[in-house]
Amino acid sequence: AKKNNIPPQEVIDKYHTMIQSSFLKFGISFDIYDRTSNKEHHIVAQDFFKKMHANNQFIEKTTKEYYDKKENTFLADRYIKGTCPICRYNDAYGDQCEKCGTSLDPSELKNPQSALSGEKLTKKETSHWYLPLENHEEWLKNWILKENQKRWKSNVLGQCKSWIESGLKARAVTRDLDWGVKVPIENQNGKVLYVWFDAPIGYISATKIWAKENNLNWEPYWKDSKTKLIHFIGKDNIVFHCIIFPAMLKSYGDFILPDNVPANEFLNLEGKKISTSKNWAVWLHDYLIDFPNQQDV
Repeated sequence: AKKNNIPPQEVIDKYHTMIQSSFLKFGISFDIYDRTSNKEHHIVAQDFFKKMHANNQFIEKTTKEYYDKKENTFLADRYIKGTCPICRYNDAYGDQCEKCGTSLDPSELKNPQSALSGEKLTKKETSHWYLPLENHEEWLKNWILKENQKRWKSNVLGQCKSWIESGLKARAVTRDLDWGVKVPIENQNGKVLYVWFDAPIGYISATKIWAKENNLNWEPYWKDSKTKLIHFIGKDNIVFHCIIFPAMLKSYGDFILPDNVPANEFLNLEGKKISTSKNWAVWLHDYLIDFPNQQDV
């Protein structure tokens, strides 16, 4: 959106429609194909934040965050690029290295630069709310590494073990941005819920929308102990679905935890890891044009 100087909503509308149409042409259907930009999700995500905030599940900290003077803005993690401290890849993002898959904090990058302007970054003081994951370390360790040791995939257990043994740290749940779910607290203009916090809540808001459309009660799908919640995801989302989202669900109360997270490894295309953010992928709409009537090949 910034690159083309158009509103984010315009980009979302375009690609949501394009992807949904492509799935249908491939014969793939969903009970609900939703998005976190809709009004219903914003309400659910804000209510989630408000309850956790009221129950003192967050801590507030003032820190110095990367700021782009040329663009006059704090930067989302994906707008920060630099050298990965683990594998030395020179084009890592502020939240993750696309080469080795390590989840990162922007402060860990070497030689950070703005992906918007290409300029070196300065730091500016700002306040945010954090989810203190260290408070959840013991029960997460027992739940993942003991209770689910024999059922979960080894690659999932291995990554979780590495995170837990390194010591879980508080993670920001808000950001200084002009697009996203607004923080539902007075005098907090310009602050939104961090995408990693509000995105998984989208599972719940989508269930609510689907249930309403079908005259059903959504709660048994998220609160009945007989329900099995299973996340089919990629390797880069293991930490969010096995550690962070469960910590959120536990903090909120009433919700079941994932029964299993059968994550897969990265896929390669011509020897390089598929990356949608770097436009290195086989896009469904392009495939349909280049290979007509070959959806089942």
